Amino acid sequence: MRSPRYQARPRRPQPVRRSRYQANRTAVRKGKHGGRPPVITDDMLHTVLRRRAGGETVEQIQPDLIIPTGRRKGQSPSLSSIYRALAEHEKRKAYPDAVTAAHADFAALQQHDRSPT
Repeated sequence: MRSPRYQARPRRPQPVRRSRYQANRTAVRKGKHGGRPPVITDDMLHTVLRRRAGGETVEQIQPDLIIPTGRRKGQSPSLSSIYRALAEHEKRKAYPDAVTAAHADFAALQQHDRSPT
């Protein structure tokens, strides 16, 4: 008789893996994806850009911004979140063709997933 440490580990049954794969494919088809929602909304970003153009610093603007949803609802976003959103905005402004191409690629991928195979 073998000792317990030499026994083979039980393997995950194949149907569980397949059903998880199918569930992920269904979520993609419905347009659902994981990840956190952004803390800085478009309205907040617009406010930050407008006030920065007026000469205010991010440190002065931060206390007036309020997170609308999520676990930190009602609190102000961190400075790093604001700076990250500003950097992302600058990147989108600098490379508008890349953003358009990414949206087109994503739409084509979704169309491919919807087609019957």
